[in-house]
Amino acid sequence: MRTMQNKLQKCLLVLGLVILTGCNNSKTKESVFAETAQSYCESNTLKNRYVVQWEDGSITVETTDTHISDDHFRETFVKDNLALIKHVDRDFEIKLRQATSSDVHTEATNLSWGPERMVADQVWAQGYKGQGIKVGVVDGMVDATHVQLAGNVISTEQFNNEVNDPNLNIHGTHVAGIIAADPNLGPVGGVAPSAKIIAGQFISNAGGGSLGDAILAMNSVANKGARIINMSWGGAGCVTALKDAIQALSNRGILIVTAAGNDGVNSDYSPDYPAAFRLENQINVAATTIDDRFISFSNRGVHTVNVGAPGVSIYSTIPGNRVDDMDGTSMAAPMVSGAAALLMSALPAATAQQIKQAIYTSVDFYPEYQVSTHGRVNVKKALDALRAMLTSP
Repeated sequence: MRTMQNKLQKCLLVLGLVILTGCNNSKTKESVFAETAQSYCESNTLKNRYVVQWEDGSITVETTDTHISDDHFRETFVKDNLALIKHVDRDFEIKLRQATSSDVHTEATNLSWGPERMVADQVWAQGYKGQGIKVGVVDGMVDATHVQLAGNVISTEQFNNEVNDPNLNIHGTHVAGIIAADPNLGPVGGVAPSAKIIAGQFISNAGGGSLGDAILAMNSVANKGARIINMSWGGAGCVTALKDAIQALSNRGILIVTAAGNDGVNSDYSPDYPAAFRLENQINVAATTIDDRFISFSNRGVHTVNVGAPGVSIYSTIPGNRVDDMDGTSMAAPMVSGAAALLMSALPAATAQQIKQAIYTSVDFYPEYQVSTHGRVNVKKALDALRAMLTSP
């Protein structure tokens, strides 16, 4: 993991403007690529695709003919638009990663154990089920025809040109169901079963997608009214365009929920992005088991990972009116997105920062968890904490 991350960091290029290392925002008037770029990035860069961040804050993905070189793009497009461009990154592929573990853990027999473990039922009993809250799912395809999702998926937009195979592209539908599946119409139930899903697809049938398409999908769901955006993916380098795009969403008061990653590493030392950006309105989520153990495949880190949430043997919707179980921090993140939607529906005036702080200060405490809060989300306690926060002088 560390080796791959180091390779990715060496891939960060700014054509004609800056050469980036890490995530600093320094700018130099350079007009050449790093010499190591081609050898390090050959396997994961997407040739003839460039993520352009403009001085006005907008981001576009520019493509060229396959015979056009990077040098030609720099000397034509970048040179012609130099005054308007902030920087340019080469686009590259992001992959979903499968969770694997040798842990011996208790398998779930209750299909909705995750929401119950977070005590969501006591929030539902008060009449709060995510109503009025839009949650963005930036992921693979979301099957809006699934009987348990059809009433809650209000928008889907695809940012790649592939024809979806519902037997392969199941991740996004699973994530959406964890957030908002209607329990009255099938065997599983979402954490916030009255929330509305806005889906932005960039992940393909093969489990990959481009950095540029991910940014376009993020901005799209935000512009359609999402107050929470779930990002159950990782493997991106510390690319300035990605960090700036997510920072802009955070600045708009949108809560960003990320999956910590499934590499079993301490991300304080081996960071994975976007999980490790540590932005103001970001919650980074690790995976826990039905018996409240921290699963070995989950990334950890007391500085970069914030809370635990159910992420093992999680049953949810998949395409074709089916349900299945999956493991991963990809499943834990939408548990927290759903929890945040419950809190927002209960107290709509609460800010993303207040929602985040209420979740952090109310966890069920497990000192062995190597996350900043040392705990697993308890949404009922979070609602109590949020009420106290909003009514205190």
